[in-house]
Amino acid sequence: MTKSPLTLYLAAPRGFCAGVDRAIKIVEKALVKWGAPVYVRHEIVHNKFVVDDLRAKGAVFVEELSECPTDRPVIFSAHGVPKSVPAEAANREMIYVDATCPLVSKVHIEAERHSAAGLQIIMIGHDGHPETIGTMGQLPEGEVLLVETPDDVAEVEVRDPDKLAFVTQTTLSVDDTADIVVALQARFPNIKGPHKEDICYATTNRQEAVKAMAGQVEAMLVVGAPNSSNSRRLVEVGTKAGCAYSQLVQRATDIDWRALGSVSTLGITAGASAPEVLVDEVIEALRARFDVTVAEVETAKESVHFKVPRVLREIA
Repeated sequence: MTKSPLTLYLAAPRGFCAGVDRAIKIVEKALVKWGAPVYVRHEIVHNKFVVDDLRAKGAVFVEELSECPTDRPVIFSAHGVPKSVPAEAANREMIYVDATCPLVSKVHIEAERHSAAGLQIIMIGHDGHPETIGTMGQLPEGEVLLVETPDDVAEVEVRDPDKLAFVTQTTLSVDDTADIVVALQARFPNIKGPHKEDICYATTNRQEAVKAMAGQVEAMLVVGAPNSSNSRRLVEVGTKAGCAYSQLVQRATDIDWRALGSVSTLGITAGASAPEVLVDEVIEALRARFDVTVAEVETAKESVHFKVPRVLREIA
């Protein structure tokens, strides 16, 4: 049976960012240094394949520090944690390693700096997301207020409208965040923003690649986990940029073939916590059904690398 032709557009960059790569290496190096088990508070990154692979190597994933024994090391996820978490680990005399992405840590430092200057913080983010919880937990309750939409800006109650600053969750949609910033600046003209945009380079680059690709394809597959903020934003960005159908898939087995129908052009990208092996798996599944021609849509080159903490660089 003759296969239908399919032009497959691959977004570049896609997949792992420097912060995710660093976090995974931290768990792997911790297992080498201390042996199994090593405990990890929350999923180290939001990807089931990655978590399952590390679990098979001896990582134990928990939601709270209270679930960890005091005689084994614990790692904090790439999303960051409230200040109370390392304080509790220190009180329990635990060995702990912080795998918070350096770009998330930068937001934490910004929030503390603004607070020290007497400013109340407004955070643009998603309620309940681990990164939002971690950032808001850098300061006492009430010092960081959360907004998710431009409508929230009209409702937020602040202490002093002239003494405000805003920070942003790093994995949001660039365009949606811009609308919220406009609303904040309209209501609070003196609000201070970050010196450099909080949305991370990898989030921005992946969204720009999707925008460049969206107009050329009938449908798009985003490889990523449903609890991955940056992956879900890629689906939204693809739809808004003109792609008629965007689908989030964790693995090739999740592809809704009926929804794709008989497309002749298809885009593929991957969230910042999705490994390239899963992209390859999706491509192979497509090759089994279509006569595939691959073209890459590259909008940026990435050369960012983050070092693991010193305690893990000392491994022979």
